[in-house]
Amino acid sequence: MPPCTSLKSLVSVWIPAWISVLRHIWFSLVLAIVFLVTGAIAPPAALAVLRQVEEAPGQVVYQSRESLRDRDGHSWQVITFQRLRPNGERSVYLRLVGFPGVAAIDRSQPLTLTTSLGQVLTAADASGQIFTDASLPEPNVGQYDLAPIVAQLPTGIPLRLSLPLTNGSTLSLNIPPALVQEWQAVLAAPQFDS
Repeated sequence: MPPCTSLKSLVSVWIPAWISVLRHIWFSLVLAIVFLVTGAIAPPAALAVLRQVEEAPGQVVYQSRESLRDRDGHSWQVITFQRLRPNGERSVYLRLVGFPGVAAIDRSQPLTLTTSLGQVLTAADASGQIFTDASLPEPNVGQYDLAPIVAQLPTGIPLRLSLPLTNGSTLSLNIPPALVQEWQAVLAAPQFDS
């Protein structure tokens, strides 16, 4: 009888221990799935290539291009660029380009950048400068003047880009910290002597 009692006590200890281990594993798996589904764990953003283009003698453009998806899964090109002219004039813009027919940008409203800390920065529309026929602008393309807010762009924290659309909805893009750092690299491009 003692061996049988020993086996019973061994089983009575091991089964609850295994059930506890399985519960912990199950809980960990469920928690990991919840994080992945809710976006709490996001893959690192791919770094865009910083480009330097000489448009004309003494006129240089520095730019960053990245493709981001909005909450509906539509892809948007986000292009930040600084143009330096020979006379020392500097312009800094953010251009958004979506697929035709997907969304129409409401150019009467500013672009809004909101930090994860709640700071709100706005950039005025400057789209009229990019179309050869200003009376027929492409509805899926917008350009915004970043010069007034360049110095206020935060480092190391994500931004939320919001832009009203003509149908009353709002385009929303999450801007990861790595992309904000690229923007700052574009904006810190070296000045040159005239």
